[in-house]
Amino acid sequence: MQSSVVFWGLLALIGTSGGSYPFMHSMNTHLHPRLYHGCYGDIMTMETSGAACDADSLISCGIRGSEMFAEMDLRAIKPYQTLIKEVGQRHCVDPAVVAAIISRESHGGAVLQDGWDHRGLKFGLMQLDKRMYHPVGTWNSREHLLQAVGILTDRIKAIQRKFPTWSVAQHLKGGLSAFKSGIEAIVTPADIDTNLVNDILARAKFYKRHGF
Repeated sequence: MQSSVVFWGLLALIGTSGGSYPFMHSMNTHLHPRLYHGCYGDIMTMETSGAACDADSLISCGIRGSEMFAEMDLRAIKPYQTLIKEVGQRHCVDPAVVAAIISRESHGGAVLQDGWDHRGLKFGLMQLDKRMYHPVGTWNSREHLLQAVGILTDRIKAIQRKFPTWSVAQHLKGGLSAFKSGIEAIVTPADIDTNLVNDILARAKFYKRHGF
């Protein structure tokens, strides 16, 4: 019993004295999905209004609207669940956020034509715009997803550097916005309170509750 206590005490010291990120990251990969949220905040505590409402979308808007679309895409996204978790944890990003972006951007690939959108400008599950990025791999491959989630984390870190006084939630929201629009487009907190960001967060909460 005493040796067990000493063992866990040493692990705790390693985690705190050497920086908690490497140790906790390796441990987190085995946690229950609802407990793992990566390095960029707990999405379940973040406020979101869901998809924007207008005269043409009074039913399919707000949080319920976002959840409705997320549920519609669930069957298409499920086959990628293991891959999404692997890549999300590799980049220390909540897999539910990755699933939400895939839902929002490509409906799990269901609307793509050989991996491209109907205009031939955006590629892959997370729809990388070829005018901003050079997509690698096949559209639904591990290589593509690693690239896309890596770009997302680069954008979050860039927002952290640009706005060091912002909250954890604002950094994640800013990164989500910058993933689509670029860093330069974000100047104030109002720039991250967008339909895109609110919809993605609402969908992410849905996917978190469904095992991502």
